[in-house]
Amino acid sequence: MQDIIKNLPKHAKEKQKENRTFFAKLQRKPPKHLDYTMQELHEAEFERTDCLECANCCKTTGPLFTDKDISRISKFFKMKPKEFTEQFLRIDEDNDYVLQSVPCTFLGADNYCSIYEVRPKACREFPHTDRKKFQQISDLTLKNVAICPAAYNIVEEMKKTIKI
Repeated sequence: MQDIIKNLPKHAKEKQKENRTFFAKLQRKPPKHLDYTMQELHEAEFERTDCLECANCCKTTGPLFTDKDISRISKFFKMKPKEFTEQFLRIDEDNDYVLQSVPCTFLGADNYCSIYEVRPKACREFPHTDRKKFQQISDLTLKNVAICPAAYNIVEEMKKTIKI
């Protein structure tokens, strides 16, 4: 798995032009059953993929924290939201709450998340390949293929499956 993760940015870069072209066509004329197809591709990939073997998303990027996330997680820690925010988060250039640093503070050496049950919405939904109106998040997906081997595989399978 470490070899796959190490080579992922290079492979994603090699496919970037092809992927951009594909996603541009997808945005212009999304197939009728795109969301259904993406759900199937997502489920098939995650039957083969064990995130605990990788956790590259947790090691290299940080999620956005919504107010609901902050409230839920701070309650889990028996902290006030302000305390939680001051201890773990910062405001980024887009005025969003994000982790103060990566890898994620809540990621253990065994790749388990210490706040898994209450993790942020962005973590629960990552890599967002089963999201409705999938064609609207192409920029996010193009970033995620360089981070997540499963997202990379889903996009590669998607290009074979969806003819546009």
